[in-house]
Amino acid sequence: MADEVFKALADPTRRKILDELTERSGQTLFEICSRLSMKHQLAMSRQAVSQHLAVLEAAGLVESRREGRYKFHDLNTAPLKRIAERWIRLDESESEP
Repeated sequence: MADEVFKALADPTRRKILDELTERSGQTLFEICSRLSMKHQLAMSRQAVSQHLAVLEAAGLVESRREGRYKFHDLNTAPLKRIAERWIRLDESESEP
């Protein structure tokens, strides 16, 4: 699973999508496309953004839910926490400055 997360994070466009979902989770594809276009000057087709979202979903970083005819995308930080916990161990006997 960590390989999929690193693959997903390797692309700068996918990182921008995650940034946008960090600011406001629960966005539709249209909203994400609009924000990428307006804030980041990324002129991408809806299909291209949808493919990036599919990679993020496969890595577990984005979860989608349907409400009626709308599909909302939410950020899931659990895979990032698992990676951080894998290598970062806080020793209670050590104090941070």
